[in-house]
Amino acid sequence: MNVRGGDGVGLAVVDFGGDGPPVLFLHGLAGHAGEWSRVASRLPREFHVLALDLRGHGNSERRPADASIDAHVEDVAMVAERLSPGEPLHLIGQSVGGIVAFVTAARRPDLVRGLVVVEASPSGPHPDAAASISSWLDSWPHPFASREDAVRFFGGPPHADGWVDGLVERADGWWPRFDRKVMVAIMESAAGRAWWDERANVRCPALLVRGDAGWIPEAELTAMAGRLAGVETATVPAARHDVHLDNAAGFTDVLVRFLKRTASGTGL
Repeated sequence: MNVRGGDGVGLAVVDFGGDGPPVLFLHGLAGHAGEWSRVASRLPREFHVLALDLRGHGNSERRPADASIDAHVEDVAMVAERLSPGEPLHLIGQSVGGIVAFVTAARRPDLVRGLVVVEASPSGPHPDAAASISSWLDSWPHPFASREDAVRFFGGPPHADGWVDGLVERADGWWPRFDRKVMVAIMESAAGRAWWDERANVRCPALLVRGDAGWIPEAELTAMAGRLAGVETATVPAARHDVHLDNAAGFTDVLVRFLKRTASGTGL
């Protein structure tokens, strides 16, 4: 389905179905809503599962004028109000999507029943992050000659399938569905400052998740939890930064326990 963001930007939402409390997933940089499909298929049907293509990604508007985290937060707030009027939702974000989820929960506590932040930290600034992302994106072949070539480039299944599903096939090969400059601009906004000043306004139960081989050290996860009230942490085994792609079953097990507690109002 298509909705409008805070400044009228076109946004695409994937509805995975289900009934009951709404759950909205936010992907990371250069990702897409469909990468949550393996997790969505494992969630109980008692939850209504949705995923947003963040601005500049997937089937959402490719070149938005504003690529800031502030604009992303406004998008999520408008999507929540449109898709779940009068009912707070569970918000799950990974990487850059985790920052967006954290800030949304802080600024719009009325919209968020439970918060899950996966492989993301509100720490900063990180002045080298945008250049690092730029170099990584420049390393992608343009285009990939075949789906098989893309799968090999991204490290093979199951991890690679989520990334490759986000590509689009054209006559001359497989292309990203995003603009490199927009990705760099998003990272500049996300990494350009710390987001801890928002933390006092996060009022809902929260779960912080890392992969055992991910980017967030266990000590940092523990330190993050110590700065927030009503928080639990989890480390998913056999998982790197893209926890939900590396170990969808392990991540879903952790997630379902949290969702059921927060949906029932029993907390942590």
